Amino acid sequence: MKISGFTFVRNAVKFDYPVVAAITSILPLCDEVVVCVGKSEDDTLALIESIPSNKIRIVHSVWDDSLRKNGRVLAVETNKAFDAVAADADWAFYIQADEVVHEKYLPVIKQAMAQYKDDRRVEGLLFKYVHFYGSYDYVGDSRTWYRHEIRIVRNNKTVRSYRDAQGFQKDGRKLHVKEIDAAIHHYGYVRNPHIMCAKQSNLDQLYGEKVTFSADEMFDYSKVASLKLFEGTHPQVMRERINRQDWDFTFDTTKNNLSLKGRILHFIEKKTGKRLFEYKNYTII
Repeated sequence: MKISGFTFVRNAVKFDYPVVAAITSILPLCDEVVVCVGKSEDDTLALIESIPSNKIRIVHSVWDDSLRKNGRVLAVETNKAFDAVAADADWAFYIQADEVVHEKYLPVIKQAMAQYKDDRRVEGLLFKYVHFYGSYDYVGDSRTWYRHEIRIVRNNKTVRSYRDAQGFQKDGRKLHVKEIDAAIHHYGYVRNPHIMCAKQSNLDQLYGEKVTFSADEMFDYSKVASLKLFEGTHPQVMRERINRQDWDFTFDTTKNNLSLKGRILHFIEKKTGKRLFEYKNYTII
């Protein structure tokens, strides 16, 4: 069984993406990891080149910033990386620059890839998600955060990244997937508040939206619907980054900023484990 990892990145240093941790976290499972490095305004290329592994293969890219509707450029860059993976790979493991896999899940993931390798009905593997917010101590628990997403796909180039690299589809339809007991740690909203403003401003531009933050602002993490304390452990590859956190954030988890409708749906989900009207860009088989 051959596994190729793939990802894309641009301006990782400028916007403080944990991309080294992201790539390093999947290296034990992969025979190669293709990194599509966009032309950057910082030392992103040198950062990727500094990762001590001969499994990493860099491809160079120039982003088409005119593809701003719904963040389409992110899917285009994902597809560039996917198209570059080895032709003889059985599975392709996608990881975004702010996502990290905990080492405790590696055996589960490997076993699932082996189990479904020859079952052609299975086009992808579905992961749970843990979304960190504000600091490494809190996770989002409202409907704002998606609960699952596809991160391993069969190496079939009719599979394409969907919308803003949210997930994957094949020939315009949802992928048929198996859910596995493994999670992705998403650190997209854990940065120094100054850098978070710059990163969010950059995302606004990628989506063709009005820029809502100035360069000298501090991101207000308190404007969040609902959070809960994180009770697990972080991946080992994140420890150095966590130790150098240089800002403070606290949140009263007994309170929330949900609307009345949001509070009702939140209550139902907490009591039943079911999320009503949940959008699913996949078909579980």
